[in-house]
Amino acid sequence: MYALAALSAASTAAADVSKRHSAVVEVVQKVSPAVVFIGTEQAVDRRLRGSTLDNFFPGRTPSRGRTMQSLGSGVLIDASGLIVTNDHVIRGASAIHVVLADGRQLDADVVGSDAANDLAVLRVQGKGPFPAARLGTSADLMIGETVVAIGSPLGLQKTVTVGVLSAIGRSFKADNEQVFDDFLQTDAAINPGNSGGPLLNLDGDVIGINSAILASAQGIGFAIPVDKVRRIVTELKSFGRVRPAWVGIDAVPLSPGLARRLGWERTHGVLVERVQPSSPAATAGVHAGDVATEIAGSPVADVEDFNARLLGYPARTSFALSVFRDGHERTLTVTPEKFPPPVVDGLVWERLGVRVSAAKGGLLVVGVRRGSQAAQRGLEPGDLIARLDNEPVGSVEAFRDGLMSSHGRDVLLSVRRGPFTYPLGFRF
Repeated sequence: MYALAALSAASTAAADVSKRHSAVVEVVQKVSPAVVFIGTEQAVDRRLRGSTLDNFFPGRTPSRGRTMQSLGSGVLIDASGLIVTNDHVIRGASAIHVVLADGRQLDADVVGSDAANDLAVLRVQGKGPFPAARLGTSADLMIGETVVAIGSPLGLQKTVTVGVLSAIGRSFKADNEQVFDDFLQTDAAINPGNSGGPLLNLDGDVIGINSAILASAQGIGFAIPVDKVRRIVTELKSFGRVRPAWVGIDAVPLSPGLARRLGWERTHGVLVERVQPSSPAATAGVHAGDVATEIAGSPVADVEDFNARLLGYPARTSFALSVFRDGHERTLTVTPEKFPPPVVDGLVWERLGVRVSAAKGGLLVVGVRRGSQAAQRGLEPGDLIARLDNEPVGSVEAFRDGLMSSHGRDVLLSVRRGPFTYPLGFRF
């Protein structure tokens, strides 16, 4: 009698579990083994000011002595042990430690990182094969579809939250006015420590890498779309960095009055002021006077958004650019190329008004154009440029790459004259 009752209870319990085995549960069981906890160490002399995204995800705290610790998440993307996470999780780390879902604690090395796109690729120092998540696509995402975030918010490993995809192609400005572009927005709860973890659809595919929250709001989190992640990861695996790519478009803001005169009746878009000769944009058929309206099907908000989104396309990675011309909108295929050095040097002379050559401890200023930004800020031949955006510049090539990665943004040059060093800001 008692045996029959126990058997009946067990059968009922099994049936109840089966009913509770939802699509979200399946996603968690499928993908959580590939989600890792990341801890880093960094030797410091004083409390460092964090990056812009650190202000959104304030996970870095100085510990006793000269060590600063950072906590974040990541996701394994292949069985060899490659991990994708955020650049701001591991930036400046002297040691990176990874805790796998099965409890193993392993060290990891940086394969490559890119601050502009806030992505980094790590490799686990351990014996595989490792569980790996599948990268999906962000091209067919639907507003309102269910999404799942897995990570280690506030150090609480293996935390799962569920919400909906709130928006795509979202751009926002940080406190320092830097634009972060083309993000996915979700109301799935994301907190400090989720940074670098995956955002998943109900197929268990990675559709984004969680990256930021708005500290002043609730239920507003941002993730880097996976199609962009895939492009950047490919570049980082091959070269350790994202090489600046040349498109050849100079864009300016589109005022409402000018938009009306051109016949463009919507509020988004930028005006193509100039197309550089023989550039990828010229080859694709972009003309000066066009209104650039969309990149890859997502509306262009303003010039900062336009320039920032172009940085997400490495050389030889084509994208669709929609332009409005003569009353009609058309879509062109643009394939960026690696910047030819003479083009970069020409842009530096045109926009900054300076020529440089390699020298011990930095770059020697050998020419300053009259009336240029450099002249207005007092640069003279013989000055030494020691750093670009707080990074040492040891070669002309590094200077070129650093400037082109900052296209459309403000840059900070540390200029040395005699025993003194001066920080000077420029718009490039």
